[in-house]
Amino acid sequence: MKTRDQQLKYPIGQFKCPEHITGKHLDNWIAVLDEFPNRLKALVNPLTDFQLDTEYRPGGWTIRQLVHHIADSHHHSYTRFKWSLTEDNPIIKAYDQDDWSNLDDAIKAPVSMSLMHIEAVHKRLVYLLKSLNDKDLNRSFIHPETNKTVVLKENIGMYAWHSSHHFAHIVSALEHKGWAKL
Repeated sequence: MKTRDQQLKYPIGQFKCPEHITGKHLDNWIAVLDEFPNRLKALVNPLTDFQLDTEYRPGGWTIRQLVHHIADSHHHSYTRFKWSLTEDNPIIKAYDQDDWSNLDDAIKAPVSMSLMHIEAVHKRLVYLLKSLNDKDLNRSFIHPETNKTVVLKENIGMYAWHSSHHFAHIVSALEHKGWAKL
């Protein structure tokens, strides 16, 4: 049974990659990535600065920081795909997402900046992902924090989950505050 803290931290659960990733999984994940920018924009554009500057969960980032985090994270992911397609199992560069989320641009900048960035990155990412063959999808990178080899087709699922995960954070916060439009 999930505790309230686990539910707030992982509203859709943690990512569980299927043992065998099928074409249907990939199509579904790519569709999530394709639709995400518009869904996110529709969710956060109506919010006031007060709402954007509200923590999405106790002790968590604000909704504004979360939107900027998504832009940072998905930008990194796109770069990791490109490295993996052009280098042999590269060790990628990690970054401290908490430090990045505490920089002035993440705390104060309009979310419109990151929404445009997310839209552009996702358009490029989805275009790239749709062009990959089986050999490409089985290329990989090494994450230096875990020393784990991540296969690109698994990373597609991870970032589809990441999109849905943070979208659910915002929805949950809006519902908790009574700000959700039903």
